[in-house]
Amino acid sequence: MLCRRDFRFGKKRGDGIGNTRKGKGVKIMAMVDRHGLPLAVCTESAGRAEVKLVQLLFEFMFIEALPERLIGDKAYDSDKLDEELRQQGVEMIAPNRCNRWQSQDRRPLRRYKRRWKVERFFGWLHNYRRLVSRWERKARNYQALVELACAMILLNALLR
Repeated sequence: MLCRRDFRFGKKRGDGIGNTRKGKGVKIMAMVDRHGLPLAVCTESAGRAEVKLVQLLFEFMFIEALPERLIGDKAYDSDKLDEELRQQGVEMIAPNRCNRWQSQDRRPLRRYKRRWKVERFFGWLHNYRRLVSRWERKARNYQALVELACAMILLNALLR
């Protein structure tokens, strides 16, 4: 007979799943190079903010060297994140949110036009249907499948 403490209420659909406005989900954070090939990828619960997950992304890098510049969307506009990355030698380029004073001038923001390459990488990643709808209960299994898909993307780019 099972006791009440053996059940885990509120932990449905495996670990690493977080609540969003539209339900539950997982965030795939990725860092790509200038050609759209993956440099780092990690998965995390969808309830956390991207600003807090950027430092976690540096732990999952496929290469040793840190990038000179990191281009992100408006969710990455934070003075604290800018300072942390500046101490590591990385320049953060992100457009300003509507409620903030302009913290960057226009010149580095011209590089933001290249952000479409990140979205193209996510399009390549969604070619692997198993990643689109998460069937794995364990977060580490899902992370391994995302890394396998990145390895296949890199191999396809190498063979071209």
